[in-house]
Amino acid sequence: MSQVPTDGPSPKSTRPPMIEAVGLSKYFGDFAAVKDVSFTIPQGQVVAFLGPNGAGKSTTMRLLTGYLAPSSGTARIAGHDMSTDRLKGAARLGYLPENGPLYDDMTPRSLLTFFANARGLSPATRADRIDAVIELCALQAVLGKAIGKLSRGYRQRVGMAQVLLHEPDVLILDEPTAGLDPNQIREVRETIRKLGRDKTILLSTHILQEVEAMADRLLFIDEGKLVYDGTVAQLNEQGKSLDERFAELTASVA
Repeated sequence: MSQVPTDGPSPKSTRPPMIEAVGLSKYFGDFAAVKDVSFTIPQGQVVAFLGPNGAGKSTTMRLLTGYLAPSSGTARIAGHDMSTDRLKGAARLGYLPENGPLYDDMTPRSLLTFFANARGLSPATRADRIDAVIELCALQAVLGKAIGKLSRGYRQRVGMAQVLLHEPDVLILDEPTAGLDPNQIREVRETIRKLGRDKTILLSTHILQEVEAMADRLLFIDEGKLVYDGTVAQLNEQGKSLDERFAELTASVA
């Protein structure tokens, strides 16, 4: 199947760009994991990043966060080039990788204190921010338990709390609901909805039903290429289900 074009241009915004991919490509030897991917996400937009396993979602997110260097192209967070100005970009960014590492012997409170210190938060700010993320991520019931003994849902909440400590303007969340049960998925969805009121969020997911509940806009990637950039409404103009459109958009790209 040939590459599917975007269904019309993305909605124009006068808000400043907070996440920018400009011609991003990443090669591992002869294998192209990401191929000339470009998009811009303005302040205050929640964007879902979709595609089959191995399509290039996680690699693109790692390029955007500066965890990987691009083979070509530019990634910017809040205007900062993540190849040349990563520390300033990282100060504006919260990144939750899939299965993000946590210290199993620590409690949620001790972990949050550790990361608050590592980020250089002042004592007064540190206490206020730890209390705020505990409340936002509903961690009160497990603050004294070892992280290694927590359910996957609670571990995901701890990871979310950690990335929110420094009040980042931009969140990049890689499969934040992977492996969670329906109740846990609903809790994470509600948290993302709250955060989306004033933050810019890019999240990858395999759960298409979550897209309609959370996202203002969709990006589809297949075999390293961006094959759709538009809204849910634009995607559904043909009267097909999200499942049907996903199958169409993520067939093999010529």
